[in-house]
Amino acid sequence: MPNDVKAALSALVLVVALALAYWHGSPIRPEFANFALYTAVFMIVAMWIFPEAGVKQGALKKSDPA
Repeated sequence: MPNDVKAALSALVLVVALALAYWHGSPIRPEFANFALYTAVFMIVAMWIFPEAGVKQGALKKSDPA
């Protein structure tokens, strides 16, 4: 995923998490506000640290019919 898309998605996730945590009409319970923030931060960090799953070039072999 390109870095500009990651940055935009990170900002969006953080804004939504902050809105859910601090908005008084939020659908989440107030005692779970910190959990929502920590989960959002974890997802953002994981997206930046772990690479995307994919097939390396040359690793995909055609199966021979038996």
